[in-house]
Amino acid sequence: MLIDSTVRNVVLGCLILGSVSGILGTFAVLRRQGLVGDTLAHAALPGVVIAFMLSGSKAPLILILGASVSGWIAMSLLSSALRTTRLDPGTVMAVVLSSTFGLGVALLSWLQKSPTASLAGLDKYLLGQAASLVSDQVAVMGILGAVCVILVALLFKEFKLLSFDPVFAKSTGWPVAILESVLTGLLLVSIVVGLNTVGVVLMSAMLVAPAVAARPWSRSLTGMTLGAAVVGSTCGLLGAGVSLTVPKVPTGPAIVVFLGVAVVASLVLRHERRARLPAWRRP
Repeated sequence: MLIDSTVRNVVLGCLILGSVSGILGTFAVLRRQGLVGDTLAHAALPGVVIAFMLSGSKAPLILILGASVSGWIAMSLLSSALRTTRLDPGTVMAVVLSSTFGLGVALLSWLQKSPTASLAGLDKYLLGQAASLVSDQVAVMGILGAVCVILVALLFKEFKLLSFDPVFAKSTGWPVAILESVLTGLLLVSIVVGLNTVGVVLMSAMLVAPAVAARPWSRSLTGMTLGAAVVGSTCGLLGAGVSLTVPKVPTGPAIVVFLGVAVVASLVLRHERRARLPAWRRP
């Protein structure tokens, strides 16, 4: 099957997305920022549409740049609102998420009625369309994914301290604000990498579910990070395999279904294993 270029692009794209999302999603889960990833994913849609409207091109780098810019604007608005108001963070994120996503859907609907609608084809960014991946897009995904993994490896100790004890990190002189910006930027990159595969609606599941499935079986951050990467890439491959062999089954939803099964199975098996242990050996 991998001889066919379309199949190869889908498999490689899902593999890259699953592993990178699992690694970056680990830190989002530990910092209880799963909704931040969801907010950034939905905020990327208007950036994709505006980038196409300004450039008239569907080049992967241009659309990714547009998604990144709109994601950073949404994150800046979120940070500013949290600093200057007493609103609950969940409330602020819900407002930013719904507002930016509504803007993106409105622009997308307007664009579909324009003379360039046949050239756009941007509606696949809502739920993703892995079958449309081409070699250039997979190459961009691979490069950006490799950059994310390398930076996480280089700053792993700093991200670990930031995730578990940011107050101590700040009191000892660590540049917490810079580290948070870098980690948020990497999270945003992992999101824009997966928009064309699973879409803005399902991208948050790609970030959260692998880490949740790996956490009950991990005794260290390293183990949890690697486990999340394995879960994400495995579910990505399974979802791609189902979508390629079963007619009319989209890749993104298939991947998310496997991720949901992995989370439920992990929690159930962990609970049963813990119940069989003597009370003094239970964690």
